[in-house]
Amino acid sequence: MRIIFLNRYFSPDHSATSQMLSDLVFHLASAGFAVEVVTSRQGYDTPQARLPAREELRGVAVHRVWSTRFGRRVLVGRGLDYLTFFLSATWRLRRLTRRGDILVAMTDPPLIALPAAWIARRQGARLVNWIQDLFPEVAIALRVAGSQGRLGRYAARWRNRALDLAACNVVLGGSMAQSLITQGISQEKIEQIANWADAEQIQPLAGDANPLREAWGLQGKFVVGYSGNLGRAHGYQTLLQAAQILAAQEKIRFLFTGGGVGMERLAEECRARGLQNVLFQPYQPRERLRESLGVADIHMVILRPELEGFVLPSKIYGIGAAGRPLLFIGAPDGEIAQLVRDESIGVGLAPGDGQGLADTLVQLSKDAGLLDAMGARAR
Repeated sequence: MRIIFLNRYFSPDHSATSQMLSDLVFHLASAGFAVEVVTSRQGYDTPQARLPAREELRGVAVHRVWSTRFGRRVLVGRGLDYLTFFLSATWRLRRLTRRGDILVAMTDPPLIALPAAWIARRQGARLVNWIQDLFPEVAIALRVAGSQGRLGRYAARWRNRALDLAACNVVLGGSMAQSLITQGISQEKIEQIANWADAEQIQPLAGDANPLREAWGLQGKFVVGYSGNLGRAHGYQTLLQAAQILAAQEKIRFLFTGGGVGMERLAEECRARGLQNVLFQPYQPRERLRESLGVADIHMVILRPELEGFVLPSKIYGIGAAGRPLLFIGAPDGEIAQLVRDESIGVGLAPGDGQGLADTLVQLSKDAGLLDAMGARAR
């Protein structure tokens, strides 16, 4: 029996789905399972990358199929990348999958569960959908062109058909599970398994012992961090409002480490407004996650309220492993806000309350004991 995983990104890529997938398959391979991965030759923020078409990494057979390489900046180009990977991966899976295999389909690109379900049924394999976000619901909520109306309804109907054909559908949280149940997916076919972080690799690191603090000129500052992709699902206006309100506060700095279309737009707005209290750094290598996550005194997690139940940011686990509290900006009655309240691991605020965010940060910057206690509980 083999376990075949399907996702557009895989090691050495640093994207969230790639890191989750890499952790799992390398663990399975070390435990003696036969594991293979069908993925692309791209990197998440390096679309022009040409990773090897075939290689073995730590006991895992990796098949990287061809696709266009337009990247994530323009929706049309991203759509072509999705489509060409969709076709190439389907062809490779059709040749690779055999009776008795377990085929695990993630959710990048959207609707990749459709060919996976067809191939699993045809070849006598078992399908597991590992759902990181719900499409087309995300596209519909963000009003992506073409997702509204009949097309979106058809996409949901066919997606649900693929979920019905699976042996199991793994979701990240209770709200995501409920979203599927309300659409008629059998609760018996839904398993709730949260994402994770490597708590041995990512350990709490005191600010004065962190070399990145000195390298980035943040010694003696209260650092409000954001790490990872800042995209359409997040929004940055609340942060921008707070940064402008706090522009004269010498002690408080905002640090954005990562990328995404939202990060680029936020950087442009900060330059246009002359904000000197906002810093930007690129994605950091995974082996430096302990340091990059440890630079901040508190980390921001953002999710548009309309995406509640469709997305659950996995960054919350790395933040917790680093022993840092969360400052969540999103639906007050959502799953992450409830987690923050129940476990006392941070603060929750509604989107659009820039003044409230600024006031909260000023208060927290004066209470190191409270930050340490929330960070310890998050860990």
